[in-house]
Amino acid sequence: MNPRTTATAPVLLALALLAGGCTGGVEGTPGGAGLRDPYFPGLGNGGYDVTHYRLTLDVDPDAGHLRGTATITARATRRLSAFHLDLVGLRVESVDVEGRPAAVNRAGKELTIRPAAAVEDRLREGRTFTTVVRYAGSPQPVTDADGAQEGWLPTDDGSVALGEPTGSMTWFPGNHHPSDKAAYDIEVTVPEPLTAVSNGELVSRRTVNGRTAFHWRTAEPMASYLATVAVGEFTTRQSRTPDGIRLYTAVDPESEAESEEVLAKIPAVLAWAAERFGPYPFASAGAIVEREDDSAYALETQNRPFFPGPPDTALLVHELAHQWFGNSVTPKTWRDMWLNEGFATYAEWLWAADHDDVPVEESFAEAYEDDANWAFPPADPPSAADLSDPPVYGRGAMVVHRIRLALDDDEAFFALVRGWTQEHRHGNASTEDFTAYVEEETGEDLTGLWDAWLYGGSRPPLEE
Repeated sequence: MNPRTTATAPVLLALALLAGGCTGGVEGTPGGAGLRDPYFPGLGNGGYDVTHYRLTLDVDPDAGHLRGTATITARATRRLSAFHLDLVGLRVESVDVEGRPAAVNRAGKELTIRPAAAVEDRLREGRTFTTVVRYAGSPQPVTDADGAQEGWLPTDDGSVALGEPTGSMTWFPGNHHPSDKAAYDIEVTVPEPLTAVSNGELVSRRTVNGRTAFHWRTAEPMASYLATVAVGEFTTRQSRTPDGIRLYTAVDPESEAESEEVLAKIPAVLAWAAERFGPYPFASAGAIVEREDDSAYALETQNRPFFPGPPDTALLVHELAHQWFGNSVTPKTWRDMWLNEGFATYAEWLWAADHDDVPVEESFAEAYEDDANWAFPPADPPSAADLSDPPVYGRGAMVVHRIRLALDDDEAFFALVRGWTQEHRHGNASTEDFTAYVEEETGEDLTGLWDAWLYGGSRPPLEE
């Protein structure tokens, strides 16, 4: 047994507490322990903005064990005396801030970090500071409000990390709210013959003594719920689209044959989507395909959507559309999730119209007649348990189509959509940002549309 996983951890933590407290601490105010999200008020942290995560992970799938070092670079948005990180379950061995041991207190998912007084100048508003957290343990999934499991999930031959909406805190400490996006370097070491797949581009791989380290880099900002690591015996392929986007797919051998035809459509789907939604916002794309029982849902993990078993074309279109809607233009709060799912569902309708002779009007009519889509307004789900329910998807897509009908000009409509993805590229946006943008760009007062389709409590008549 590695001694760092036993008696060493409490000793290091005690030393950190002494080091952080013996000089009276840092002057300033503590960062908030949550960002008051409408559905997850304790999620995320205030007082700083993360610009970069460097995660160095050593994974032992057989033992279900993870050892990690998270190097977090952040900018203080106020003068900080302390700040918080979100982390569930894993044991914290030590925390340094600007190279000095920091005091650590833990309450539930909250780590409260109190830096040593010697580094207080780095914690002034506008200054950048670096925090290093060393941690270890057996990461466990968390159960979402709707009953689904997320986080670090075991698979038949490894594991996969799926973070929406709160699961990322099960495998690395951070500011786990979609409003704080950052660049990532993720290096994962696994035993041969396993492969570790993550977001972005594969920078390097090296094997020493039967263990291989895979280094992945995501230069474009990413919300933490979109970060992933998949470990398994994958069949991997690398290529480029005709316009130079790097493609990387990792497929479990049991799903390989049934996935091949659909995954071969990725370049065509990306080119088709770029014509409608604007330039593809990232340097790479691809997919991770596991076995059907490895998860209950697919997820739009950035650059590389995850699929539990072979996807069909509609699901591929949906998750790739999320690279624009959700991944590049990310919601400010979880109440804005309909902007992700409504547009991704509408992308399915558009693809069906262009490739399967199913007019958008037919898809709209089917959604309109489905009672499940009218349980609540898409922009105001009753609770966190409802964030993935039909109104967020189907009625969200209906809102998009009603905008198209209101403009009565397809060229103007798609220009509007492309302008939206460009204006908020790699940023965050709220429902209010979207409705204001649409009205400003069109010069139309669409209050009636928003009241009936986006916020209304009942099914509006189709006639104007």
